[in-house]
Amino acid sequence: MSVVHITQSNFQKEVIDSDKPVLLDFWASWCGPCRMVAPILDEISAERPDIKVAKVNVDEQPELAGQFRVMSIPTLVVMKQGKITNQSVGARPKDSILSML
Repeated sequence: MSVVHITQSNFQKEVIDSDKPVLLDFWASWCGPCRMVAPILDEISAERPDIKVAKVNVDEQPELAGQFRVMSIPTLVVMKQGKITNQSVGARPKDSILSML
């Protein structure tokens, strides 16, 4: 499954109403650690059809970043059935990201 790009308009459908756990990545194009995490998330998305990997560009979606109180990026948030179950800030290796799920 490919990574889903989240906006205010598709957030409800893609994240809150998702029947799968969602790994949300809050990122920005100018963020070096975000660029380090991106290929790892692409791998996870390809390898794990049981979860949805989604990205929120904090520059384009500041209201969503505010809603999740994102102060630093990358911030990874795991949501299940519309609720936050795990959250981390900063670049992490693949094993660490998978352990969040």
